[in-house]
Amino acid sequence: MRSSLNQSPITLIENARFLTQDPQNPVADAVAIVEGKIIALDESARRFQNVEKIDAEGAIVVPGFNDVHAHSVWFGQTLLEIDLSQSKTPGAVYEALAGALKHEGSEQLGAKPQWLIASGFNPNLLEGAELEINKLDRSTGGRPLLIKHNSGHAYTVNSKALEIAGVDPRDPVEIEGGEIVTDQDGLATGLLDENAMRIIQDILQPEASSELVQALERATQHYVTEGLTSVTDAGVAGGWIGHSPREISAYQAAEIPTRMQLMPTIDVLHNLSGHTSEEPGYGIDTGLRTGFGDDKLQIGPTKIFTDGSLLGTTAAMSEDYQCCSHHGYFQGDVEEMRGQALRAASLGWSLALHAIGDAAVEFSIGVIMEAIDSFGAPSMPHRIEHGGVVQDDQIKRMADYGIILVPQPRFIREFGDSMAEKIGVERTNLSYPAKRLLDAGMVLPGSSDRPVANGAPLKVMEAFVNRETETGELYGTSERITAEEALYAYTAGSAYVTGWGGKKGQIKPGQLADLAFLEDNPLEVASTSIGSIEVVGTMVGGEMVHGKF
Repeated sequence: MRSSLNQSPITLIENARFLTQDPQNPVADAVAIVEGKIIALDESARRFQNVEKIDAEGAIVVPGFNDVHAHSVWFGQTLLEIDLSQSKTPGAVYEALAGALKHEGSEQLGAKPQWLIASGFNPNLLEGAELEINKLDRSTGGRPLLIKHNSGHAYTVNSKALEIAGVDPRDPVEIEGGEIVTDQDGLATGLLDENAMRIIQDILQPEASSELVQALERATQHYVTEGLTSVTDAGVAGGWIGHSPREISAYQAAEIPTRMQLMPTIDVLHNLSGHTSEEPGYGIDTGLRTGFGDDKLQIGPTKIFTDGSLLGTTAAMSEDYQCCSHHGYFQGDVEEMRGQALRAASLGWSLALHAIGDAAVEFSIGVIMEAIDSFGAPSMPHRIEHGGVVQDDQIKRMADYGIILVPQPRFIREFGDSMAEKIGVERTNLSYPAKRLLDAGMVLPGSSDRPVANGAPLKVMEAFVNRETETGELYGTSERITAEEALYAYTAGSAYVTGWGGKKGQIKPGQLADLAFLEDNPLEVASTSIGSIEVVGTMVGGEMVHGKF
């Protein structure tokens, strides 16, 4: 074949081993690309003349990685905030805060000029010790302090922050679906669980669009260094996870190299007027809903929080936690949540329900089954996010109805020791399942919940395969999967889950030319080395956005 003068340039990638994720043609040695899509493989790709060649220098090339559950604005902000991820004692926290305060010109004071904002805090690293609000006060020089827990389900603040929020530390108000935690004397400790975080968010939000744009650009430039080409942001524009009612506009304004799918939170949806002959609408302004957009920026499902986290023992469980004589709680009235979800589904929205405890998973399955029975299955599948504890019969019903479960195996590496302490070793075999999903015929995607946990796809894949905690303890090893299954999950599996199956996620003619170039083969190295493989190049739509090629 000879390319004509009016034909778009053809790119030929050679000297590589392509792991295509196409069962009919699993390996290729050449790929031809035109106008952002793959047009041919192997000898068919080499038949073109007048091509622009890329010598991949022996790289292993896989479809671009696709994280179906992350939080890009939040992650981008952590790159600007005081980093507490390595603070393993209360003293280390106080020292980090005091040290940042001395550097007034540093970006690490956070985006708000008067506030000290820190992130990456994992209270479980303190091994039972707790932050003391009076010592936080002394470390922060009278400035209001916000510490974001890496679980995303709690804040720690100081007395100045409580004062600004109008909270009387001697008599804090009760909050539905959350708690201003108090000590044995009834005094506020500074810990805000779940919906109680809103008292601070109401002060700091909405955030400036310029700040959101900056955070998005930092986050997504980081993503491409790890081979990520597609990311779904799970909760934008509202709820305690959102940053501004205008948040989606920041994605349009920012220079973003990756493809993005956005989940507006359910509280963003509202009544919409229309013609008198039509039923009242329910959605976001102008009637946009799941599926609107293109291959660069698209509206995904609506996000609904049903419960909390295992680390905070706020996830709704069917039985008490091993560590505590309670079983967590739902984040709102279950009938109200059910009604909101069904109304959204009736008007074309796909649903994504955050459910970590098995009681929350049970509720979520019931809601989605009712939605499918009443309104049919959507083209972008309904989903349940996380699945911290999932029973066998629940997996069967999800498989029967085509419901997707989105687990985060990297939680096991980073939080597994603490999670096992909270739920007991026996329930770790039911926690963040993977193999049971595949055995049931379900499609498994790749996801991280970054910045809750490290979001580097190869590190998450390693966690899928090994299921080992930071201390080397094994966590539910019956749920281990192979490296081949983990790679498929992070590519073709994720594409299907986000409604893009057959259009990306495989190295195959007709699919988007999104590729990750690796220095080694994740299917051949030791399972403990998968996460150490270097990403030497990343391509999105036929354009190199990272790397040396």
